[in-house]
Amino acid sequence: MYIIAVYDVAAERTPKMLKLCRAYLHWIQNSVFEGELSEVQVKELVYKAKEIMDESYDSFILFKSRHTYHMDKQLIGKSLNDTDQFL
Repeated sequence: MYIIAVYDVAAERTPKMLKLCRAYLHWIQNSVFEGELSEVQVKELVYKAKEIMDESYDSFILFKSRHTYHMDKQLIGKSLNDTDQFL
């Protein structure tokens, strides 16, 4: 399934969340990631995120869609993670 993940965590936990999300998804903007994951991968990601987070303070939001073609993506401005230059 296609996932967009967004997190907002305390500064001391940001590096761990960044590393976790990059292990599963593609970084597209500060604290925003996207990509295709299986249901098992989504469950792993959520489990590991909960281990990092303080759920009384931090947040982690997942937007899910069964297929990427159900999502329209419009970028206005410069992409922070340009993937068009891969050979």
